Amino acid sequence: MPDPSSSTLTPAVAAPVAARTVDRWDAGAAAGLDPLAALAYRSNLLGADRAVANFGGGNTSTKTIEPDHTGRPVDVLYVKGSGSDLATIAAGGFTGLRLSEVLPLLGRPAMDDAAMVAYLARCQVDPAMPRASIETLLHAFVPYPCVDHTHPDAVNMLCCAADGEALARACYGDDAIWIPYLRPGFALSKLVAEAVRARPEAKLVLLAKHGLVTWGATPEECYASTVAAINRAADFVNANAGDAAPFGGPAVAPLPAAAREDLLAAVLPALRGAVGTDGDGASAPKILTVDAAEDVLAFVGGAASAALARVGAACPDHLVHTKRLPLWVAFDPAADGADALRERLVEGVARYRAEYAAYHARHNDPNGPEAAPMADPNPRVVLIRGVGLVAVGANVRASQLSRDLAHRAIAVMRGAHALGGYVSLDEAESYGVEYWPLERYKLSLAPPPKELAGRVAFVTGGAGGIGRAVGTALAAAGACVVAADLDGPGALDAVAAHGDAGLGVAMNVTDEAAVAAAYRATVLRYGGVDVVVSNAGLASSAPIEETSLAEWDRNHAVLAKGYFLVAREAFRVLKAQGTGGSVVFVASKNAVVAGKNAAAYSAAKAAELHLARCLAEEGGAAAIRVNTVNPDAVLQGSKIWGSSWRAERAAAYGIEPDELDAFYRARTTLKVNILPADIAEAVLYFASPRSSKSTGNMLNVDGGVAAAYAR
Repeated sequence: MPDPSSSTLTPAVAAPVAARTVDRWDAGAAAGLDPLAALAYRSNLLGADRAVANFGGGNTSTKTIEPDHTGRPVDVLYVKGSGSDLATIAAGGFTGLRLSEVLPLLGRPAMDDAAMVAYLARCQVDPAMPRASIETLLHAFVPYPCVDHTHPDAVNMLCCAADGEALARACYGDDAIWIPYLRPGFALSKLVAEAVRARPEAKLVLLAKHGLVTWGATPEECYASTVAAINRAADFVNANAGDAAPFGGPAVAPLPAAAREDLLAAVLPALRGAVGTDGDGASAPKILTVDAAEDVLAFVGGAASAALARVGAACPDHLVHTKRLPLWVAFDPAADGADALRERLVEGVARYRAEYAAYHARHNDPNGPEAAPMADPNPRVVLIRGVGLVAVGANVRASQLSRDLAHRAIAVMRGAHALGGYVSLDEAESYGVEYWPLERYKLSLAPPPKELAGRVAFVTGGAGGIGRAVGTALAAAGACVVAADLDGPGALDAVAAHGDAGLGVAMNVTDEAAVAAAYRATVLRYGGVDVVVSNAGLASSAPIEETSLAEWDRNHAVLAKGYFLVAREAFRVLKAQGTGGSVVFVASKNAVVAGKNAAAYSAAKAAELHLARCLAEEGGAAAIRVNTVNPDAVLQGSKIWGSSWRAERAAAYGIEPDELDAFYRARTTLKVNILPADIAEAVLYFASPRSSKSTGNMLNVDGGVAAAYAR
């Protein structure tokens, strides 16, 4: 590992402490929009900047007049539906409520959450609309046509500062109303409404440890009020904290990029294995996302950062996605190596899980409103001193969300700390929000996890017909798919539809270094691997006396040596994770049946099959299963059958190349042709928990070739 001492202890972030937000309002785009479309437009502008609105966080509203189901005009409040995201919400994501039925609630002295939710459901103009936002009453009670509630970084630097109320007064003067922390719901909504009605000259509300509320007579005025409030906070923070060294100044120099990647490639599988079970010890594989952006490096190297990381979440909305605390891992890049970091990560996760279980036990009142089984006890954010951040999630989207919210927390902590101190919710309230039924309802809106959710599948020959079909099937089952192929552009194309859950890498299976590099790329992208499908192939056909040594060697290089190299590297990663896995060889009917004029190909395929059996024996103790799928004559979309192999096999049978489909169909017991999707289904079976007690087996997918029947 390169000597990190070459990096000087200088702040890694040169940008302003607080970023100003850009006014994106386009009068032309907004012209002519009806009230609901204008609300969606305004919401999308706010959500476009994650320093203004977290994913899924914040809410917006508009009050308008619409005909009810009888045709009578009624006042309607449209507010963001629970669980939707401002960046992408469309008109159908808002909930309409009859305002005349909601406003009388302002006269009530109290109302619990369950009663509030039930009452608001009866006020909906259409029962099929989504459940209204947790903060619907706040929007209803604030007496302005348009209301925004957001969690901007710049504003939360004040709201999460130790002396936040005084700082807010210095920043906004009499324009702002400060509301001490109170969990969202009826009581907070009533408190805000009474304060705004008592101070009609005020322009905004600051919610301690939470965020910002603004309003306006029109959508444009409301949006402008939000932007102005954020930029006033940003200017104030930069003027009063801009010279402060981030996070108490640098105490550890960050590793150079190359050394950091070497280190992470060596330790991420162990971390992934450590977080790969739930609270009961059942398998719960995770996707890891590495981040070493400038703000992250500044934080993980800061003198005050270890203490800041123990304070708590920067916004209540973060809790269900990031938990109250990250896992902080002490590490000295100048003195410690991969072995030390690997050990600390595994120990750190075990300690975090135990502490989280104790936290849940302390606060989980069986008779209380937040009574619930313990959530996954693993950390969602891992901060490694001097190295960077690793986010943890049940899928790519969840992992990236944890990462994104960590960036928001880092920004808020930097500003609040520079202004005199960062504060957060206490432990009891953090638990209350994390397990709050109204907050966890948002999580219930997500679709159930798919069969391979959280798993990573590495497919060789991923650009070919069978490889693409396998990748598509595994991705549809929830896996992240890595397509590795000699054809690099083809590999990228094969996973393009999978978005961030797909990775294409160029790889020659016969090149030891290339195989190791492809797995390294997989580990750095997702943290490890769970399913390995060895599918890369070629074929040649000739009588034995006409088979050249070069052809013999080429078949065995790809089909035997290549499968060995891919499996060897798979075992290294899988054993480092310690959570088992599945290796699937795509061999051939020729692995068990003599192929006329195909000695080189058939012998290499037989070697594959026996290698799989040997590896099944080796991998069993580590819960690594190894099985084989034997296709026959998969002509559709095949690069092999698009080569000279088609003419050569036709010649071997004394037929024309275009007669092969019918020939192969006729010789099967079921009288069918075999398609790439058929092979993919067999691979999916061996890759999935459905075959958890199967290893050393083979599954013929050949339509029934009697000579290949197992004996």
